[in-house]
Amino acid sequence: MEVRRSLESIAEATGYGSREKKERLMEALLSLASPLEAKYLVKIFIGEMRTGFHEGLMEQAVSNAFQIPQELIQKASMTVGDIGEVAVKAKIEGKDSLFKIGFTVFRPVKLMLAQMADGVADALKEHGGKTAFEYKLDGARVQIHKLGDDARIFSRRLTDVTESLPEIVEIVRKNVKAEDAILEGEVIAVDNQGSPIPFQHLMRRFKRVHAIEDAAERIPLKLYLFDILYCNGESLISTSYLQRRQILAENAGEIQLTAQRIIGKIEEAEQFLKEAIDAGHEGLMAKKPESPYIPGTRGKHWLKIKLVLEPLDLVIVAAEYGYGRRHGWLSDYYLAARDVETGEFLLVGKTFKGLTDAEIVEMTKRLKELAVKEERRRVVVIPQIVVEVVYNEIQKSPKYKCGMALRFARISRIREEKTPEEADTIQRVREIYEKQFLKKGRYKAD
Repeated sequence: MEVRRSLESIAEATGYGSREKKERLMEALLSLASPLEAKYLVKIFIGEMRTGFHEGLMEQAVSNAFQIPQELIQKASMTVGDIGEVAVKAKIEGKDSLFKIGFTVFRPVKLMLAQMADGVADALKEHGGKTAFEYKLDGARVQIHKLGDDARIFSRRLTDVTESLPEIVEIVRKNVKAEDAILEGEVIAVDNQGSPIPFQHLMRRFKRVHAIEDAAERIPLKLYLFDILYCNGESLISTSYLQRRQILAENAGEIQLTAQRIIGKIEEAEQFLKEAIDAGHEGLMAKKPESPYIPGTRGKHWLKIKLVLEPLDLVIVAAEYGYGRRHGWLSDYYLAARDVETGEFLLVGKTFKGLTDAEIVEMTKRLKELAVKEERRRVVVIPQIVVEVVYNEIQKSPKYKCGMALRFARISRIREEKTPEEADTIQRVREIYEKQFLKKGRYKAD
């Protein structure tokens, strides 16, 4: 209990002086620990703990411990959002108490998640020939809780971000008609004309806790709603997507809902996807019309369709050893593009995604043969291996010398036939970066 309280205090420390407070709490906790305990505490602090436990396994453990059907434990966990709280309730109050668990406004609920689809045709086939397509916005998903005149906003990770988004709170208070409700939406950053601007600028608002008014003026936000889980004391997660959408429309006031169309033809869906991209958005969501809302799960009731940008052929210039079962492999790769004018390879991002275990083992062997310097976990190599990389966006970034960085980069294949001189150039990367703004707005400082 002492460890739990200390970790909770560390997590809750925010604002001015929070770093020093966190350090003092860590120091106090470590001073009470044995050498072996300290070892594992440090692993937890730096994220190197790989226990193999996941929530499904914990739900099974709670089920076995208290002889309660796992399905009931899972449902309660989805509703409460904390398997630890469910375990305590199961132990103290017993099985019957779990049947009474319901949504509580201001206690965030786990989000329903989507799987990737290869395209609109794949989504239509998966959903039986007809589905509801929505614009997939390039923003931050939020869960909104309202009770009377009070409203709070929770991030995708269920963190309370209310203080950082006062204008969104005000919009909810003024518009949502239900007395109490839990809704879902997307917050996007926009320019002076209301066009979406890159996601990275939105994240500055979510992290802001001081000088909010100044930040709100520089980075205006817009809210779109797309679902409702709870309304006026009633859970809606068992009702169909189309029913929830209707209830949402009746309670949203003047808040816009994400653009939506029920479509059964591939050509019409392709045109809707083009409209979403032309409006500066990421792509489409496909939602099965009769599907319920299932908190905390990723399934095929919801599918996401993105238009991936033109792949880039980039050169690996360094790599880092991974963690867990990858600790002996060079599995985190630094990606670079050649500057035509200077011949220098300039970093544009890192990725640990895309290669199979067998490919990583072979890549580790090749990179070690090309190594010129080792710096702790990182190995700098001769720029020789070319890989094809897919990504969602090119962002402005002060982190790299070139001023740009790939977002959600993933290696799609190794280009054995290409030399580093044949890889894409930094000039090409910049050209793709600039093209994005033909459909997106720009942040004032860009």
